[in-house]
Amino acid sequence: MSNSFFRAIENKTGVSMEDLFTLANAISYADFTDESQVRKIVRQVGKLANKPVNKELEDQLTNSILQKGNSLSLSDIEKML
Repeated sequence: MSNSFFRAIENKTGVSMEDLFTLANAISYADFTDESQVRKIVRQVGKLANKPVNKELEDQLTNSILQKGNSLSLSDIEKML
């Protein structure tokens, strides 16, 4: 894809492509049955989305993701946000 496409996304979202690729890589290789990995991803998503994730919300999201385990899809994550 062209650099202008990535620049347009960065300008619209305020998130660098490097950060998005890092998150995508973490999600694609994550073990969604491992609580520490899930918590790390929840914090990363909150940081990239510039949304505060307090301990209670982190717990709720983590528990929800852990219940779904490896059957979690990208659309499931989008619904949670």
